[in-house]
Amino acid sequence: MTSAICTLFENDYHYGVGALANSLYLHGFRGTIYAGYRGALPPWVTGTKESGGFTEFSPVDGLTLRFIALTTPIHLTNYKPDFMLETWERHCPKIEALFYFDPDITIKCRWTFFEEWARAGVGLCADVNPSMPTNHPIRHAWKRFCNARGIEPRRELDAYFNGGFVGVSRQDQNFLVLWKDLIGMIGEAAGGLEKMIIGERSERFYIADQDGLNIAAMTSESPISPMGQDGMGFQYGGGGYVMKHAAGGKKPWKKPFLRTVLVRAAPPSGADKEFFQYVEFPIRLYPALPLAFKRLLLLAASFLGRFMRQG
Repeated sequence: MTSAICTLFENDYHYGVGALANSLYLHGFRGTIYAGYRGALPPWVTGTKESGGFTEFSPVDGLTLRFIALTTPIHLTNYKPDFMLETWERHCPKIEALFYFDPDITIKCRWTFFEEWARAGVGLCADVNPSMPTNHPIRHAWKRFCNARGIEPRRELDAYFNGGFVGVSRQDQNFLVLWKDLIGMIGEAAGGLEKMIIGERSERFYIADQDGLNIAAMTSESPISPMGQDGMGFQYGGGGYVMKHAAGGKKPWKKPFLRTVLVRAAPPSGADKEFFQYVEFPIRLYPALPLAFKRLLLLAASFLGRFMRQG
């Protein structure tokens, strides 16, 4: 299968993009990552060339990152299906599958698993709070929203999916079109898409892209291939064998590990530890001495966390 990857970032999320790229390469991915961004290019991007509306960077044979400057005013999380469709149409029209990863994810398993996954249907993963039964009141609100717009629910689901990863094969591209349209409808109903959180969870819409993704899963004709919390390592006690998603809170590159464990009794997470496994090759994200210091703090916080749990 020929496939490509895309992601979206701004500001210091470039650290996550670099770790994501490294984890993909070290687990067998060979190909192109399309990274839409606002602001400046990452400081680790060197020796670039300009071509076809993007800036190209190849840190090692077999891996290319193409950075595409964006001007959209909406929150980048709400731009995911737009970017996937534009990337597919303009930059890689011949690929058989396209995968979106948030820039706070690293992968843990062989790359070929993802390509096999896309053959089964649209790849989705259960969220941190994964339960939303078929008769949930918010699902009822979604169905009323869809019915008023001529969109017919096609399957009953009891899981709520995270918007940080989507894998789509060519034959299921219509899923992305539907997801894009739904985000637009949600934005109209909510008064805009400039924010990530557009309401509170008791309301019918909370996070536009994620709620739109879940409504698309209910209403799309495309088959879906869902995983549980093991897909992103969200289950109790960590674990998982596919990805680690540093969802919510401070990101691994920004988290004060010692202060967090001393003040909140919260040791470094599995996603924090995974991030620091993928910061050196093929893209070096930190100079040697600052990286050694960060890893020392991570180690100390992990040790203190074990001690505090025992106490």
